[in-house]
Amino acid sequence: MKTNAFAKFTVVATATALTTGMAFAEAHADREGWPESFTVGTASQGGTYFAYGSGWANLVAEELGLSGSGEVTGGPMQNMALVHTGEAQFGMTTMGPAAESLAGTNPIAPGLQMTNACAMFPMYQTPFSITALSSSGITSVSEIPEGARIGFGPAGSTSDTYFPRMMEELGVVFERRNGGWSDLGGQLQDGLLDVIAFAAGVPVPAVSQLEVQTDINIIEFTEEEQAQILEAFPVSQFDIAPSTYTTLEEPARSVSMWNFAIANCDLPESFVYAVVDIVMSDNERMVNVHRAAASTLPENWDRNTVMMWHPGAARWFEENAGADIPDDMIHGDM
Repeated sequence: MKTNAFAKFTVVATATALTTGMAFAEAHADREGWPESFTVGTASQGGTYFAYGSGWANLVAEELGLSGSGEVTGGPMQNMALVHTGEAQFGMTTMGPAAESLAGTNPIAPGLQMTNACAMFPMYQTPFSITALSSSGITSVSEIPEGARIGFGPAGSTSDTYFPRMMEELGVVFERRNGGWSDLGGQLQDGLLDVIAFAAGVPVPAVSQLEVQTDINIIEFTEEEQAQILEAFPVSQFDIAPSTYTTLEEPARSVSMWNFAIANCDLPESFVYAVVDIVMSDNERMVNVHRAAASTLPENWDRNTVMMWHPGAARWFEENAGADIPDDMIHGDM
């Protein structure tokens, strides 16, 4: 893993933030073993993970009076590896890559069961959405021409892991391309790609930027295509609301996969409890970070059916959300 190549965006708590967060900090006075700084593994710039992850890193840093940072990474698969090894204290992943990482089939480190990455809090659902330029004439999956150049996001991302398989399941024959979200959006606009197939929280910044600059088609699945994908992959039914993009006039049929924030399982219980408290206790503040956080709600704790819970996170949800988390799903409680 070339972690030294990651662009690192550090947010240092200011004196103002220290004053603002003083009451909160006093409520979490037990700081034994807490790190002086932390990083959150996100994904590429132009994607939802980067905006969302950098936002909550900033929020937690300010409230706790710590130095916090968001790292540009390869996305969920790499975040599982970084958090498992402790190279990043926190990260974000989706249920599919989490399950593969726990099973030892993460392509970053085949055979390594990444069991030291623990669930921390629910984030949002990642819809799988397809975009083409209106000038292409592509308005449905069946109209994607044979050999189309399709951008699937960064290598190893949720999008790159699952969307090519979905397209193959639907009989699409394509050339696979990878890159950051913003870069692929630019390639589509420049005619270097025919389609972009993104799995990311909506609105995807790169798609929002595209529709300001040119006319695009956001392509939904047919009922039959959706049913076929639901049968074949660990995803849920999802509609992209028309308010998400100005291009949409009615809901767009899609599928989605849940995202969770993750923590290194060895982090102090009191530290993770404090972080979860900041993120989960004020949803309006999180929605200001990114609109996808509308689903960052305590009642969605049960969307994790894959990972062990960090003890600090489990305690927060048990105390504040009425969660009934089995002991054998809490790290260290087995």
